[in-house]
Amino acid sequence: MKQVKRYLRPMVVLLLLTLICAVPAFAANGDVAGAVEQTWEDAAGQIKTVVDNVVFPALSMIVGVAFFVKLTLTYFEYRKHGQFEWTGPAILFVCLIFVLLAPNYIWSIVGI
Repeated sequence: MKQVKRYLRPMVVLLLLTLICAVPAFAANGDVAGAVEQTWEDAAGQIKTVVDNVVFPALSMIVGVAFFVKLTLTYFEYRKHGQFEWTGPAILFVCLIFVLLAPNYIWSIVGI
């Protein structure tokens, strides 16, 4: 009985804490799809602002640094071996152009 009380008290406290902190979310008239759509409509503007002002500039910076590092390493390989490999810098350049132009058309695809 002593072991049962030992484990029962923390479980009861945890259960009560869970019941106090839990907030139920109900969809009006059982329309879950409508609740999800309304949440998306409310958050879409904020999501677009964050992505435009944070995500795309961060991606542009990362890909830009990677492009110039790869270009430098390719140049040093050219000096060492006499053969310039265009594949790596070309792929990173295309990725950089894609990331820089993505905010112009990505929102028309998503529908915001």
